[in-house]
Amino acid sequence: MRSYVRNVLVQNNSRGSTVIIKNGQPQQISYGWAWYGKRIGNGNDSVVYPTASLQKVVTAAMVIQLMNEKWHTSERFSQNTKISRWYPELKNANNITLGQLMTHTSGINAVNTEADRGINYSEDDAVKWAIDNANAIDPGTLGTYFYNNTNYILLAGIIKKISGQSYETNFNNRIVNKLGLANTYLYQNIPSWKTDPISYTWNITNYQDPEYITKTQASQLVGAANMFTTPMDYYKIQVGLSNGAILNKSDFYYLTHLKSRANNYSGGIYLDNNDTIKSAYGNLGGTHFGIWFQMTTDNRNGLIMFLNQTAGDENAQKQVGYQILNHIKPYTFITG
Repeated sequence: MRSYVRNVLVQNNSRGSTVIIKNGQPQQISYGWAWYGKRIGNGNDSVVYPTASLQKVVTAAMVIQLMNEKWHTSERFSQNTKISRWYPELKNANNITLGQLMTHTSGINAVNTEADRGINYSEDDAVKWAIDNANAIDPGTLGTYFYNNTNYILLAGIIKKISGQSYETNFNNRIVNKLGLANTYLYQNIPSWKTDPISYTWNITNYQDPEYITKTQASQLVGAANMFTTPMDYYKIQVGLSNGAILNKSDFYYLTHLKSRANNYSGGIYLDNNDTIKSAYGNLGGTHFGIWFQMTTDNRNGLIMFLNQTAGDENAQKQVGYQILNHIKPYTFITG
């Protein structure tokens, strides 16, 4: 398997770190340089990768945890609760439900959420920017799927409003500490002995056009794309979403079958093939990362692929992953 995966990456001018899951057994396989200039290899113990939109399911899961905790109190809420409860100043908030934030069907279509604004935002300021910019434009059609990071930045703010603690504190207590994750951080908490990778493109040769995620860009995207981890820690998160560590199976079903979903996206991930396959893709504007996972919902087979050198668009990157998936368990996974 190791030589096969590396050969696929070579043939597709791609580099990165992966976790292969076959019959319930995860295996890390990495190839190439995470930081070419310093010759730090992908898979090195010091490297933690951006998860981009693969963080969204973590944020959504924390909302479900809080929903369960508040269910028998006066602060009870559900997927149908209007977000005007937390954001009375937000345009159209009386019509938008919590579930619609989690399924990108809120109609919110703020632009330039990933363009680096050069400001190191606090959590509160990142949420305020989301509110201000959601208010500055006419919302799209409520109930129509329109993917926008603002939905999940607003969810991060709701987590703070409900819990009385920062998103960071909730993240560390509910996810990192709960699972005992040793390599998972929000950007601002990456320790000095760790490093995030540089992203590259392939253009005639390897390691061209280096770009990395800045502190300011990460700070804009609280709850949506400021988590850094390894593919092995992310595997543990995926398992924890249904084994009771983060959520149980019924919670996971609720998360992924919200009534407001307009397609197969709900709570941060896509479900396909009669709910037997789960997946999500992420990158960040201005960088060349290709972050993707596709697994069976029983967590027994699949791939977590963190590419820091890519060639081609999202579809091309998924095709790289699909070659590996078809080798793990043929006739099981989907190409998109």
